[in-house]
Amino acid sequence: MKPAVWCPILMAATVWLQPVMQCPVACAEGDWEITAQSEEALAHGLQWLARNQGAQGNWESNDLGLVGMGALAFMAAGHLPGRGHYGDTVQRALDYVIRNQQPSGLLNIAGSQRDMYNHGLSTFVLGQAYGMTGDARVGGVLDRALKRIAETQCDDGGWNYEATRGPNGHDLSLAVMQAKALRSAVDSGLDVSPRVIQLAISGVRLYYSPIGCPRNASEETQKQYPGQFNYNRGGNDHHLAMAAAGVVCLQEFAQYDDWRIEKNMEVICEAIRGHDHPQKARSRSRPKSRALFDPYTLYYIGQALYQVGGARWKECYPLLRDGLIASQAHGGTSPGGGNSRDDGVWHSGGHVGGRPGELYMTAVACFILAMPNRYLPILQEGHIDSLREQFQQKK
Repeated sequence: MKPAVWCPILMAATVWLQPVMQCPVACAEGDWEITAQSEEALAHGLQWLARNQGAQGNWESNDLGLVGMGALAFMAAGHLPGRGHYGDTVQRALDYVIRNQQPSGLLNIAGSQRDMYNHGLSTFVLGQAYGMTGDARVGGVLDRALKRIAETQCDDGGWNYEATRGPNGHDLSLAVMQAKALRSAVDSGLDVSPRVIQLAISGVRLYYSPIGCPRNASEETQKQYPGQFNYNRGGNDHHLAMAAAGVVCLQEFAQYDDWRIEKNMEVICEAIRGHDHPQKARSRSRPKSRALFDPYTLYYIGQALYQVGGARWKECYPLLRDGLIASQAHGGTSPGGGNSRDDGVWHSGGHVGGRPGELYMTAVACFILAMPNRYLPILQEGHIDSLREQFQQKK
């Protein structure tokens, strides 16, 4: 991750006394990160989210992780719960997540097969909210949620879909959800057991596979070949989302110099460079509402780029940003004079459909567009020596 770029009004303590929305756009590294078009697209996306939220605060979804993503979109843009123009919107979303925590600490009210997906993502969002506000009510929910993550970690360092402990975790997608939740808690000043982190690091590395040499080859041999993280251990299911997820896991756990990061960043950046970008699409009449990636993939690609930083962030982030700008829907005004239903939305290209799918894609798009502002605690950290020491492992 790049060195911290602190906004001038932010305090080093966990709690900020003023809404961070007051922070100027100078928080970005340069004009190449934020453009007038990206600010406009972000504003329209947030307007769509606020306009379509509903009284319960959940956008017609009972997936607490997706509802949390709705809150995260606003917080990433500098809007805190209960404060300012979107304060009520953020508060309603967080309240929905908080009041639906189970007595066990689990943050899931959908089917049990979504236990750790929803739990990990919701815990991550609550960790960011706690770091931005110091709200004791959020802190209590967060503490119970973190204990549930530790209790359900499997013997091999992974997690299962259901919130149960077993000998083996299921796949990398579950590990990255919990990795972000644990790092979010650390950034917000909460204690996390080093044993949980160290076991998770060992487990994540088992999802990496070299291409062109045996998996049991020495690491020095594997380094000579391309390779990437897979959905399953020992598999060859080379999903772009999992390449990014593996990078995010290692970065969150302060394994900044792990050689597997570079291998996967090559895969990620090549995919971004080769995608059908707006400047290419204009001559081929590419449908404007088609996003570059599905929301799940986009969510991890954006974070992997940001955390690794450097030349690849500077080259590839504008491609993601401009692709999002080009794929946002603009519906004009309704017959009654207000905004149309689709104005500002990003339509989902993944497995989640309907209003929840629109929530997911729009929230992720807003999160990616807002990242250069660096309002979230997890976006304000550089290489952290204390984390490196705490989570140090041989590679």
